[in-house]
Amino acid sequence: METTARLALPLIEPGQAQKELFHNEALMLIDAGVQASVVAAGVNVPPVSPTPGRCWIVGPAATGAWSGHATAIACATAGGWRFLIPAEGWTVWDIARRQVLRHVDGEWDTGIVPARRIVIDGTPVLGPRQNAIAAPTGGNFVDTEARQAVAAMLAMLRTHGLIAP
Repeated sequence: METTARLALPLIEPGQAQKELFHNEALMLIDAGVQASVVAAGVNVPPVSPTPGRCWIVGPAATGAWSGHATAIACATAGGWRFLIPAEGWTVWDIARRQVLRHVDGEWDTGIVPARRIVIDGTPVLGPRQNAIAAPTGGNFVDTEARQAVAAMLAMLRTHGLIAP
């Protein structure tokens, strides 16, 4: 059976009998993959009585009907489970975590948002990382408490990745 290059949707062959089966299968896969959202990610055991239309990201140690489908998007349908094999860069909304998941290097990244800069209401709030800021040292007058406070702020900004280490 021939399929589409990106989503592996079944194609209807010329003169094929029961074309509606292949067409309906393609529609079910499109329904699961377009504007995708999942109930949860990393789940190894399929739910016993899933609601049709609900999807999950299969975990690494899948069992039962999900066996052999690690990292796939499993979608419940009235006719059984349908699986979408994610390609590099696919994104889904994880309902349980309320986060975007992105498929990168064969795995799902959770809550990572790659960006060059962040703009909120037209105001740039985070841009490319600049050179490191040196901790305070030396000077004629030493204010230990002020230096400790500045050093603590710099350490926290570095911990959060907002400034270079």
